[in-house]
Amino acid sequence: MAEEDDKYPEESGRRRFVKGVVGSAALTGVGTAAAASINAATAPTGAGGGITQYFGVENVAGPAPRGMPQIPIEIDDDGFVKGVWPEPETVTEQGREVTVAEMELGGITYSSEWFQYCGVQTYPGVKPDADQDNFFRYAGSPPYEWQQEQVEPGDKVNVEDFSNYVDWGNGIGEAGAGKPALVTWRSQDVPPGGTIPVQLIRSTRIEKMVDQGDQWLAAATEQGFLANMNKCTHFCCVPGFKALADSRQFGAANEIYCQCHQSVYDPFSIVELSFVALPRPEE
Repeated sequence: MAEEDDKYPEESGRRRFVKGVVGSAALTGVGTAAAASINAATAPTGAGGGITQYFGVENVAGPAPRGMPQIPIEIDDDGFVKGVWPEPETVTEQGREVTVAEMELGGITYSSEWFQYCGVQTYPGVKPDADQDNFFRYAGSPPYEWQQEQVEPGDKVNVEDFSNYVDWGNGIGEAGAGKPALVTWRSQDVPPGGTIPVQLIRSTRIEKMVDQGDQWLAAATEQGFLANMNKCTHFCCVPGFKALADSRQFGAANEIYCQCHQSVYDPFSIVELSFVALPRPEE
């Protein structure tokens, strides 16, 4: 392609080839879109599908149609950080038994349907009764130097890894805005293309929002940790918080920035949203 024909300028930081979970999810998302429009309203909720309310990081710029869904957090007695997953149960809906994973949290119904878009509805880890332990684990090839040097891919995330979060910085945006990591969730020993990517941030800003009485964040965050499923709702790419120096050119140095098409998400604006969740494959 000639340079003058390239609609993605060099300063955007766009990668020419989106690897791993990004490409497979994008293709799957395209393939399931038509089916969703027909089946989403009629499929039993246990199989996913239908209008779903959720909390997510707000989309504030770019073509993304909505925010990325938040993953509630809990920390165990040893300081390991986990994503909350509802206890699965079998219910009867529309005359048949289905397995669902949902719970009341912070005054809203939190369920596995929050994550059923971009092909993730086909991933093993989003199955309500999947045999996973819910710990966040460090991803391979992270964009953060600290993560490359101090931890190994597959290690469980521990609070101590973020002990310097109050003033951490990497020269992108403001130091002290938050310390990030790229992690995975409910994805141990899954086939290639089935890994759920997660943006994890520990920030004093989250702690202050909880102190100011935010009911949802009080229930869904702990010790300043915030997590979201890291799939851009525009075209399923994997964005990053303080991951790309060029993000400052798009006003996103302290935001989650998607380098593919310049969508921007504010991790410190958590809003209630809705979308049509795609059905899980028939069990």
